[in-house]
Amino acid sequence: MLHHITKLIAEGEHQQLDFKFEISDAHKIARTLVAFANTDGGRLLVGVKDNGILAGVRSEEEYYMVEAAAKMYCKPAIEFTVKEWNLNKKTILEVIIPKSVSRPHLAQQKEGNWLAYHRVKDQNFLVNRILMRVWKLENAPSGVYLKFTEPEKFLLEYLENNPSITLSKFIRLAGVTRKKAENILVRFMLLKILQMNFTENLTFFTLNPAAKLTENG
Repeated sequence: MLHHITKLIAEGEHQQLDFKFEISDAHKIARTLVAFANTDGGRLLVGVKDNGILAGVRSEEEYYMVEAAAKMYCKPAIEFTVKEWNLNKKTILEVIIPKSVSRPHLAQQKEGNWLAYHRVKDQNFLVNRILMRVWKLENAPSGVYLKFTEPEKFLLEYLENNPSITLSKFIRLAGVTRKKAENILVRFMLLKILQMNFTENLTFFTLNPAAKLTENG
């Protein structure tokens, strides 16, 4: 039977799995902890190279570096559990981070400032202003109100006929201010009408497939 760690390594790095050869920078590892907690949770395998080769944990200090990152360099602090595995005479730490119910979590940079990250596939991205606002408002008790004025109607009609739109393109085509465009996108995301999508160089918005079924209902 395949070892639990072997099965995980076979998956490769993805949105809920990251490999770390070693932990030598608590600030840097805080970004990954925050990104997992802010997104879908995940696992961090310490002592595994990026190519999946087992290197093993070099010292107990690596655990304490993760603990320091979670408690001192994440705000709010990140909850995690650790399992220690021995495979091929090498010790691997499996750090398990659940999806947070109190996002956004921020990671402190070496310069002292605090930034939020989220996980997209196998990368950690800075959280932009729109997504940060969505997170802060998603549990607001007052609910979400949306008026269907011309810009809102334009956005929906455009996305019914085109696969996606960027913030800058929405501003240009709809003839609205950045503030107005951001407000509309935030509300549509809170109402699950739109989804925000990411590539390494681009952020764009698409209709939520589930919302399309009930949009007129």
